[in-house]
Amino acid sequence: MEKFAFVVHPITARDFCRKFPFAKNWSDGFIEGVMRFIPPFKVSHIDGVVSPHNQTEGWFVGCPLTSRQMVEMPEGYVIKKIIKAGKIAEKLGAKIIGLGAFTSVVGDAGITIAQNLNIAVTTGNSYTVATALEGTRQAAKTLGINMERANVVVLGATGSIGAACAQILAREVRYLTLVARNEAKLEKIAGQIFRATGLAAKVTANTKGALKTADIVIAVTSAVDTLIEPEDLKTGAIVCDVARPRNVSRRVVEARDDVLVIEGGVVEVPGEVDFGLNFGFPPRTAYACMAETMILALEKRYENFSLGRDLTVKQIETIEQLATKHGFRLAGFRSFERAVTSQEIEGVKEKIRARAALLKEGIC
Repeated sequence: MEKFAFVVHPITARDFCRKFPFAKNWSDGFIEGVMRFIPPFKVSHIDGVVSPHNQTEGWFVGCPLTSRQMVEMPEGYVIKKIIKAGKIAEKLGAKIIGLGAFTSVVGDAGITIAQNLNIAVTTGNSYTVATALEGTRQAAKTLGINMERANVVVLGATGSIGAACAQILAREVRYLTLVARNEAKLEKIAGQIFRATGLAAKVTANTKGALKTADIVIAVTSAVDTLIEPEDLKTGAIVCDVARPRNVSRRVVEARDDVLVIEGGVVEVPGEVDFGLNFGFPPRTAYACMAETMILALEKRYENFSLGRDLTVKQIETIEQLATKHGFRLAGFRSFERAVTSQEIEGVKEKIRARAALLKEGIC
C-alpha cells in the first residue's frame, strides 16, 4: 500500500475546537497560548483512496499553530515545528508529505523542510493552480463571460500560486492585472510574462482600484485578514478565492447577490475515502493541495514536487494529467463551506442582464 501524510493546522483558534471541543469556551488568546506548547501529533488516519490504477492510505498530522502565529512568530521556531510534524509522518511510514495552508507559505515554501526530512515533500501548489484555473474557466462559461475579453485580476501575484496562475492566464486573456504590495516583484513577473507570451500585464499595489474594474478575480494572497469587501466589486464579477484564510469577506456573499464567489481548489477524491477528520467539506472531497499528495503517492512518485516560489507550467500540466488518470476532478462550485445553487447562479446572471439593459439605456 502506498502511504502519504499531510500537515494540517488550525486556520484560526476556533478551528482548534473542531478537534478539541472542550476548548470551545476558551478565549482565542488562551487557545493560541496553549497551542504554542503542544507538539505536533497524529490527527487521523485516512483510508479508502482508490483510483483505477492504485490505492493509498495516509495520515493527517497536526502542527498546532494558527495562521496568525505562523506569520508572526519567529520563522525558525515555526519551521522547526513543521519539521517535527514531518518526522511524525516518517515514523508512521509515509513516503511523501504534503504541506497544508500556511505550512507551505512560511520560510522558503518547503525547501528547508524537505532538506531536514527523509521523505519527499510537496506543497500541493501545482494542483491548486490547475484546479483554481479550471474552476474559474467553468464559472466564466456558466455566467457567459468571455475570458479572452474580460478584465482579469490576480490578487497576490508575487506568490508561487499567483505567479503561476498569471503565467498561464496570460496565454488565454487580453487584459491581465497583477496586484501585490511589492511593485518591483510585480514588474519582474510582468516582464517574464511579456517575454513568454507578448502580453503586457498591468501591475499595481492598489488592490481596491484593481478590484473595482475586474470581471474575474483570482485571490491567492497570504494575508491573515480579508481583503475583498462588498463595495469593492462590480456587478457580475467572479471571484475565485484560493487563499486560506480567505481573502474574501463573508459580507460579500451576504450583501452581494450579483457577484459569484467560489472557492478554488476543492476536488472530489476517487474511492470511498474516510479522512477521519471533519474539515468542513462534504464526504469524499478535499483541497487540491491534499489531493496532489495523494496523486503522487498513487503514482509512486516519491519526489519533492511543488517546492519553493517558482512553479513551472510543466509541473502544473503534469499533475493535472495525473489527477485525471487517477480519477480526481473538480467538486463543483462551493462558497463558504456550501455548494453554490443553480438558483444563485441564475440570480447573478439575471443581475448581469439587468445591469446591461440599464447601461444600454444610458441609465447607469
